[in-house]
Amino acid sequence: MNDLMQNGAADSGAGAKKRGVFGWMMFDWAAQPFFTVVTTFIFGPYFISRMASDAATGQAAWGYGIAAGGFLIAILSPILGSIADQTGPRKPWIAFFAAIKIAALCGLWFAAPGSNLVLVVTVFTLAAVAAEFSIVFNDSMLLRIVPKADIGRVSNLAWGLGYLGGMIVLIFIIAFLAASPETGRTLIGLEPLFGLDPLQGEDARASGPISALWYAVFILPMFLFTPDAGERRAMGGAVRDGLKELKSTLREVRQRAGIFRFLIARMIYQDGVNALLALGGGFAAAMFGWSITEIGVYGIMLNVVAIFSCLYASRLDTQLGSKLVVMIAIIMLLVATIGIVSTGPGYTFFGALGFAGTDTGGLFGTQAEKAYIAFGLLIGIAFGPVQASSRAYMARSVSKDEAGRYFGIYALAGRATSFLAPFMVASVTAASGSPRLGIATIAIFFAVGLYVLWTTPYPADKPDGKPANVL
Repeated sequence: MNDLMQNGAADSGAGAKKRGVFGWMMFDWAAQPFFTVVTTFIFGPYFISRMASDAATGQAAWGYGIAAGGFLIAILSPILGSIADQTGPRKPWIAFFAAIKIAALCGLWFAAPGSNLVLVVTVFTLAAVAAEFSIVFNDSMLLRIVPKADIGRVSNLAWGLGYLGGMIVLIFIIAFLAASPETGRTLIGLEPLFGLDPLQGEDARASGPISALWYAVFILPMFLFTPDAGERRAMGGAVRDGLKELKSTLREVRQRAGIFRFLIARMIYQDGVNALLALGGGFAAAMFGWSITEIGVYGIMLNVVAIFSCLYASRLDTQLGSKLVVMIAIIMLLVATIGIVSTGPGYTFFGALGFAGTDTGGLFGTQAEKAYIAFGLLIGIAFGPVQASSRAYMARSVSKDEAGRYFGIYALAGRATSFLAPFMVASVTAASGSPRLGIATIAIFFAVGLYVLWTTPYPADKPDGKPANVL
């Protein structure tokens, strides 16, 4: 069993290969509920709109927490990636960080209204850091189990599978746990399971332990079936050689102009993606006074379109290339960000289009809420492909022998300034008292990242380092 856990299936038959790819894809299925229900649609909005004294304070505290986690991830991801290349197997690292993530998620149950905001944000940040480190090691396994021609397809399919898993958990929470504070009933008219009290935020707090349980169960296929190459080495020597290799890689990447430009582009636009993912749901909940039920239904809508978007992008990536898919997705995110900050109670497009009439009642009863949802659906369409095809872009640009260290640098590029966008959102919000102005700063990251990516070759390891056709 130990050999199976560390090295995956020994035979090279087609069945074993399919099981290995399936196990790798199940990692996204297992991991996504943390991002869907904890970060974006359930716990994050609860923290911002109900735990804090006001929405501006909550958004600022949440933003600073995201920034702190991003700073740690930026510093340590490339180090861990290089060490992983030296130590060999990736699965022991994933197991180590999985244990931290599961423990931290369970700790979110104690985040009752009135709890210390700093302590709660610290526990969440610990879970987020562990989640991202696990992704570094999982991503670096992709080149060893999938031919380069199929990387974009498999990466997008895995991301879509992850969205499906996140949506299932989200549906469960709003159908069976999240009750209206007024009626005490869930969306389908039931009393919350386990006697959860919505007035104490127990429905939102339960999202942590539920995501932990989901992760613990569904990460097992990756451990059981996915091959994990490399021989164990003594940790001391591996760390020493890994740090030496990291220094060499950092010097080397500056000489590989195309890869360096791609990493800079991703550093910028992924910063916007991370901030929008972490703060967009809370912004909507605070602006429209949405309950957990409403924010959950909104999340389900976004996840439904995200699933089909990833399925379609898996074909586009193979036919047209990862670069074009990423560029289209960034444009959609830019338009969506401008759209949501231009929308408020009674208007959209910064008041150029006003909505007369009253609330019709029920979910999303105002025209402004419907306009917000329309912009949100653009986010749902773009979120998966921009990340899945970026992963494929990188995988097509490096060899499998250097995948660990370069995916560590890739994670660094995704997190090197990941504290900057949340920090800007938090700081502008705190200084102006306007969550809207804070969220608006995210558009800058999409616009600049799009321009840099446009000048980047595809694949990024083209020897001339000059911009190539998007196709």
